[in-house]
Amino acid sequence: MSGSAAMQEATAPVEARGAAKKKEAEFRDYRAEARPSVKELYRLNHENQTLATVLAKKKQFLSLDRRVMGVWEALEFMDQLVDDSDPDTENSQIAHALQSAEAARRDGQPRWLVLTALIHDLGKILALWGEPQWAVVGDTFPVGCAWSDKIVFPELFAKNPDTHVAAYQTACGIYEEGCGLDNVHMSWGHDEFLYHVVKDYLPLEALYMIRYHSFYPAHREGAYGHLMNEQDREMFAWVKRFNPYDLYSKADAPPDVKKLEPFYRELIAEYFPRELRW
Repeated sequence: MSGSAAMQEATAPVEARGAAKKKEAEFRDYRAEARPSVKELYRLNHENQTLATVLAKKKQFLSLDRRVMGVWEALEFMDQLVDDSDPDTENSQIAHALQSAEAARRDGQPRWLVLTALIHDLGKILALWGEPQWAVVGDTFPVGCAWSDKIVFPELFAKNPDTHVAAYQTACGIYEEGCGLDNVHMSWGHDEFLYHVVKDYLPLEALYMIRYHSFYPAHREGAYGHLMNEQDREMFAWVKRFNPYDLYSKADAPPDVKKLEPFYRELIAEYFPRELRW
């Protein structure tokens, strides 16, 4: 095979092999008997995600002084992680990243959106630096205001210390109606961390996808609209557009990483410098 032919094969969209034939209603099944570790993850998450915790995590990690590395290097580093909050797959994160990106590519989405699908979970490297998974993965939600009953397992907030802070128990809490999500502290996790790593390099639509793709109470259930401004409402159309590539691309058969690597290295180089601060 000639070099050009090999490159064409490597960069052509690849159909998912052995993709799970699940209906949409079968995804995000949080029944404890499906994977008990999922509910335990959310118990820890809901008990520990306080406003004080979020502020402390931002101070700890958003200086971006843990490591300097490239995006593909980060993907390979992530290959040792399985997300305990995800009831739909036990594949490594590089497998999920490539499945998401390939699904977007097959649909002819813009190259920046394909790249976003590839990198959207890279913030989970926090778990490989010793962070507990309850502070890395799972659905996100605002802190410092009342929790919506649209959050998965809302009953598990009963032991969260913020339940005893009256100022946090109203719909707006410490915020003002329509203040905009950029002024709201979200529960700490991989979404917020990665947003700060890549915010200087991608279009606003991509940054919303990265920062809020786990904010299911809002983009799936319609909660917290009272905190959003006009930009948030406009950009959440893109978050919803992205969501199927995150959720419904999961399959049991892993992608062929070596075959796909040349295309995605080239795509990464279009948008990012050789190394980023993490």
